[in-house]
Amino acid sequence: MLGYILRRFMNLIPVFIGATMLIFVVIQAAPGDFLDARKLDPRTTPATIERLERQFGLDKSLPEQYGLWLLNFVRGDLGVSFDSNVPVWDLIAPKIGNSALLVFGELILLYLIAVPIGIYGAVRQYSLGDKVISLVSYFFIGFPSFFLALLIIYALVTYKLQTGSLLLPVGGMTSENHDSLSFVGKIIDVMWHALAPMLALLIGDIAGLSRSFRAQMLEFLNQDFVRTARAKGLAERSVIYKHTLRNALTPFIAGIGGLLPAILSGAGFIEVVFNWPGLTPVFLDALNSQDVYVNLSVAAVSLVLLVIGNLVSDFLLAAVDPRIRYY
Repeated sequence: MLGYILRRFMNLIPVFIGATMLIFVVIQAAPGDFLDARKLDPRTTPATIERLERQFGLDKSLPEQYGLWLLNFVRGDLGVSFDSNVPVWDLIAPKIGNSALLVFGELILLYLIAVPIGIYGAVRQYSLGDKVISLVSYFFIGFPSFFLALLIIYALVTYKLQTGSLLLPVGGMTSENHDSLSFVGKIIDVMWHALAPMLALLIGDIAGLSRSFRAQMLEFLNQDFVRTARAKGLAERSVIYKHTLRNALTPFIAGIGGLLPAILSGAGFIEVVFNWPGLTPVFLDALNSQDVYVNLSVAAVSLVLLVIGNLVSDFLLAAVDPRIRYY
């Protein structure tokens, strides 16, 4: 097993270098650089521009810039943000936590809701409940999450205008009196603000995951080993949850590897629509200002988390399916 883990991390090296180098080249291929706006400012002297170029290493060639960043990354230094002039890790660390709260909270609710719906649809195939769930799922699968977010905001604002009471916050992560709340009160306040963006993510994700899980369950319910289990007189509950469900979960466990880098990808434009202080707004601002070190660091950490997540998936697959072995 140790040799397998070492091989996986050795395979990461060329992938890591290739991916970060590609991102670096794409960013540098854009016209201009971070200092262009300052160069157009008549109050900025040439001496200031020269000092900033030396400070951020922009006076060096592109291979030297990338090599310097790579060397510092190996040492644990993600560099300094051009835009905010603070260490990149200090800039993105709190944003990662905010995005993780939203993404992992949504994922927990997603599996708690979608898996039972998928099981129900497979066991009660073509029943009235299954047809209603299928109709609703097909309807919401076609909606992008940011459009659902706008609909939710519209519904919440309309409710407040008509009733005068706030059902759920439509923006931000905390209330104005957040600092004066107790520790438990602060947690409740953050979770209250997270409900609306989580709902926008959940609606589409539940529709897609429940349909996929239903298809997996139906595939295994028609297998010979399920018919054999029923012929032996096993209870239907045991057939469904012990034999069928365990096999149907395999492809979804394999996808767990993508959950760790999902922390850095955040909730995408949902964070922008709900003004959630996650990593996506920071990443978009860094792209807009050509803040190279922020973009490279986010991509590099995502790659590392992807490999770790895939290793976790491999171990879970081996636990679920005893036929899988890694040597």
